[in-house]
Amino acid sequence: MTVDAIASEFAHFVTESPTAFHAASVARDRLVAAGFTDLAETDAWPTEPGAYVVVRDGAVIAWRLPGGATATTPFRILGAHTDSPGFRIKPNPSVRVGGWEQLNVEVYGGPVLSTWFDRDLRIAGRVVHADGTASLFDTVDAVARIPNLAIHLDRGANDAPGIDKQRHTLPIVGTDGTTGGTDVEAWLRSRLGETAVAWDLFLADSQAPSRIGIDRAFLASGRMDNLTSVHAGLRGIVEAPGDGDHIPVFAAFDHEEIGSSSPSGAGGPFLEDVLARVQEGLGASRSESARAFRASWLLSSDAGHLVHPNFSEKHDPTNRPRPGGGPLLKISANQRYMTEAKGTAVFAAACESAGVAFQPFVNVNTIPGGSTIGPIAATRLGIPTIDIGVGLLSMHSVRELVHVDDLADLHGAVAAFLA
Repeated sequence: MTVDAIASEFAHFVTESPTAFHAASVARDRLVAAGFTDLAETDAWPTEPGAYVVVRDGAVIAWRLPGGATATTPFRILGAHTDSPGFRIKPNPSVRVGGWEQLNVEVYGGPVLSTWFDRDLRIAGRVVHADGTASLFDTVDAVARIPNLAIHLDRGANDAPGIDKQRHTLPIVGTDGTTGGTDVEAWLRSRLGETAVAWDLFLADSQAPSRIGIDRAFLASGRMDNLTSVHAGLRGIVEAPGDGDHIPVFAAFDHEEIGSSSPSGAGGPFLEDVLARVQEGLGASRSESARAFRASWLLSSDAGHLVHPNFSEKHDPTNRPRPGGGPLLKISANQRYMTEAKGTAVFAAACESAGVAFQPFVNVNTIPGGSTIGPIAATRLGIPTIDIGVGLLSMHSVRELVHVDDLADLHGAVAAFLA
């Protein structure tokens, strides 16, 4: 695919995926359309060669089982995460102040709070019904807005803004229900359906991704951390061969932004459960399973930082990733990223095969930086792990920025790794 085609397809994927639940569902639907068999964790799984996918809440795992796979066949795993920082709606959500109807929300992860102000926001998430089934919900259109305070009422707003996470981040959704407006909880229940008994709902930016820049080299969008990697992994597993000497796996976890400690997070048992069931189908003993794991590789793909031109002192003085320079190879002496020399060689070979460049990334010594699913999954599984990702500006903003060439090169590198 061309760079423009990849950027366009990714933009559509982001628009369809306002929450982790949606991202996992959209990924499953696209994989099923590509010939993958949708499995339920409560069923017995087939053991014959083929392509399979399973969803657990907001996480999705897919794999191709080659015809020649044995008990010691290694895995090639692309790991990513489906969630992004933002706001989750609390129970009893109605707040009324000064004639306004507001939503009571809780901060999820570490968003750049100021960027969420004066944005047109939609509500989306998962609904559970009385019979135990679940469905997805999305207003699609904007229904909420977190308003800024006019500068006339806060003359110091541009100097040292202070945001109270409880008082200042509640979005307005209408006028007070007691004065002729609509009660927000009654409105939600009417939209969710009569059978809805519980829900996990979030705010999401309603603005569609757009190409910007004087040569349209950039894509501006929400949730690129980390749907860039989810989309690359999704395309990579579709393109992966089904007859190689390893088992390609695509694993996109939920809850990375809040620590990954959940049944659908990288710290939970989801990937380990899936790999164990695949190996059980191959008749693997504990010893053979361990042998396969040590010969496997996990490529942890999560967004990284390009050099910010207005804050260049926040970046390492000699390792300075540039827009359009290729995906980042993330390295940390303190193991916040898992890449070491052997992993560097593996990723370099994948990039050479794909015909793309890559850029080393390390944090400046005075700023520890974030971490990824890489150390968490590597600790749980013992599989050698490499940390990579596409470079962004404005990470954790409601709207992030990527160079479209880097987006395409990430796809190429991931596909080559899985192949």
